[in-house]
Amino acid sequence: MLHIAVGQFDFLVGGIEANTQKILDVMKEAKQANVDLLVFPELALCGYPPEGLLLREDFKQQIKNALKIIQAQTNDISILLGHPDYTELGIYNAASLIADKKIVATYHKQCLPNYGVFDERRYFKPGNSPGLIKVKNISIGILICEDLWHPGPILSAKHAGAELIICINASPFDETKAQERIRALKINIAETNLPVLYVHGVSGQDDLVFDGGSLAFDSQGTLTAHADFFTEKLWLVDFKQAEHTFTPQALPADRSIEAFIYQALVLAVRDYVVKNHFPGVLLGLSGGIDSALVLAIAVDALGKDRVHAVTLPSRFTSELSLQLASSLAQTLAVRLTTLSIEASFSAFLTTLNLDPQHPPAGITTENIQARCRAVLLMALSNQSGDLLLNASNKSELAVGYSTLYGDMAGGFAVIKDVPKTMIYKLAHYRNTITPIFPKELLSRAPSAELAADQCDEDSLPPYSELDPILALYVEQDKSLTDIVAAGFKKEVVERIIKLVDKSEYKRRQIAVGPRTTTRAFGRERRYPITSGFNTTQ
Repeated sequence: MLHIAVGQFDFLVGGIEANTQKILDVMKEAKQANVDLLVFPELALCGYPPEGLLLREDFKQQIKNALKIIQAQTNDISILLGHPDYTELGIYNAASLIADKKIVATYHKQCLPNYGVFDERRYFKPGNSPGLIKVKNISIGILICEDLWHPGPILSAKHAGAELIICINASPFDETKAQERIRALKINIAETNLPVLYVHGVSGQDDLVFDGGSLAFDSQGTLTAHADFFTEKLWLVDFKQAEHTFTPQALPADRSIEAFIYQALVLAVRDYVVKNHFPGVLLGLSGGIDSALVLAIAVDALGKDRVHAVTLPSRFTSELSLQLASSLAQTLAVRLTTLSIEASFSAFLTTLNLDPQHPPAGITTENIQARCRAVLLMALSNQSGDLLLNASNKSELAVGYSTLYGDMAGGFAVIKDVPKTMIYKLAHYRNTITPIFPKELLSRAPSAELAADQCDEDSLPPYSELDPILALYVEQDKSLTDIVAAGFKKEVVERIIKLVDKSEYKRRQIAVGPRTTTRAFGRERRYPITSGFNTTQ
């Protein structure tokens, strides 16, 4: 029997000293549990992804010093630790077995992802040898994340004599990733008949979320043990060598996609605020569904005392919006401030030689209101030090229905990768925990309320139609012809594609926010702003 402990914890990118102390603390806990091997996630020592920090000389020296400190504490425990390995040939994404106060063996990641959110080939060199370690006379093959998504590395480990595979990971969350991991694991186990322990961490890191959920599969591809998602813990799991399996444990209950996404957003907000040392957050509360959901996420992430809601009514703000905003703030017990934008709105109109009482209809007047709100919210942020949360959703950002330097203001865009239709699903999910969103909020027609009787569907197709078109074009790179063939009207699709392409310059200027879909705007979907490519042919 091999007693294994999995360190499913949150490791701060660049926080080498803090990560080292956390590793030492976990080692003490693991020693008390009499484990044979303690395993940490990919690049746990420096956090993932370290990006350009890897190229700094002082970063390199801190990594080397930390490894020495950790080695000195391994006189009575073996650990498998993910870390950058600096060699004469270059930098490697590595996993080292450390025992008896020395590094016993080091494996270099062979498959370096360079797609989607990944950019590992920019910093690391690929390894070219299988990783094999021995603990209690059990031969263990070592893989690192992307290695498991390709057949070569696990087959090489099997041919080298591995009886068990341990794969350490930093696998970013999206709404499909949990099932995709299981699919990849089962494919590899079917090819090799090797049991696999999949080790994962928990953290929010800028636009990425790491959701935990470490896994143990036997040699037949049966899931026998599963750590919970979004939970830091020292997870104990026993490997039975003779049976090529792990001691079965109770598996977590199945979760809906909405539950996964909501928990990911809560973790993302908490870690971004806490790790960047903001005292709290504030947001504009409009009485609409987007800001309402962001408020709930913020309260769940940080607690009511660290959240400040602000209503900023204008002459176009309905009484219902004010009532809904006030009611929600009261339900969640957060501080609510009301600042009218009428005085600043009128001042801008007067400066532009426009009649404040009867301004011309159109985008200029509408955007001035949004920018008045942004100025006031940023001023409050400056006064308090609180982080301004942005409440723009993916559907709006895709088609440019958001105001640059207006409702796009803020330091963290919580729902920037959440389509409008999913916003409603998340709100309904949150209501299953405790009912906080009233029916009027969930059923009212979406509106920016920047003009009289304004409604989103005045100028956009219904979100139930818009979001599937956006999913095909943005996340799947489908052409106009493909999307029309899927059943959508050509003139509608043409218009939406043009809006998406035209709005790229806007999206480049919004704050970072957590990735939840299979393809987010930003580092994952990188399109040129200036382009002669015609996507509507």
